[in-house]
Amino acid sequence: MLQRFAEGQIDAAAALLRDGGVLAYPTEAVFGLGCDPRNRTAFERLFALKQRPPTQGVLLIAADFAQVECYIDRAAVPADVLAQVQASWPGPHTWILPRAADIPEWIAGAHAGIALRVTAHAPAAALCRAYGGALVSTSANPHGSAPARSADTVASYFGNALDGLLDAPLGQQDRPTTIRDALTGATIRH
Repeated sequence: MLQRFAEGQIDAAAALLRDGGVLAYPTEAVFGLGCDPRNRTAFERLFALKQRPPTQGVLLIAADFAQVECYIDRAAVPADVLAQVQASWPGPHTWILPRAADIPEWIAGAHAGIALRVTAHAPAAALCRAYGGALVSTSANPHGSAPARSADTVASYFGNALDGLLDAPLGQQDRPTTIRDALTGATIRH
């Protein structure tokens, strides 16, 4: 059954994530679906909800660099590139970086890198802090449908198949964050 959490109930929403649940929550522009990135069962449920092929991978969102650092192969990232990435955070900037060897393949799908963002969006950052680490962040919509920009749209898309919904405001962005490859500078998504 879908549990709705108000902005003041972030600790309860984080507990649902720690217990293996899939939660919709607000990000900079759209609602995202999230779960514990290292919980394969939760991850597979998230992909089933989205009706999306797992080879596509997802991005991870965090409250600070320390929450994403363990996902990065630091030896494969030049210091000046890492400095550029860190200078853009927190903010609406998603970067693809070489992933650490111990990161489960299901997170990155068929990709060698991993997409990471340290968010400045207060509710999403608070959720990551309460959870205690980075979270999966993929748009809250069935594959091929428009990303949800309201809690009611999330509920209409997923109903009781979704475990939880953090009903808090979206950020001020008008579309999902740009995704860039940190090593090449190439833009993957505008």
